[in-house]
Amino acid sequence: MPKMKTHSSAKKRFKVTKKGKVKSKKAFTSHMMMNKPKSMKRKARGLDVLCEADERVVLRNFLPYSRKSKTSKPYAKKEGGSE
Repeated sequence: MPKMKTHSSAKKRFKVTKKGKVKSKKAFTSHMMMNKPKSMKRKARGLDVLCEADERVVLRNFLPYSRKSKTSKPYAKKEGGSE
């Protein structure tokens, strides 16, 4: 099976956190800022975490290699060790 391609525009727009959540920049901040209220501009600073439904779409379709597997257990206890 061939490799899946990551969408180049998605690489620039989204970042995936260590826990697998998707961060993105808020909308409506690029131009015509004098027509927008101060509170809107202030709330639109920084990054925002996408909701689960949008996160699923981005990870499945646009960033296939950034997905975390839900079944992995990173901190499994070791048995038989001395304390």
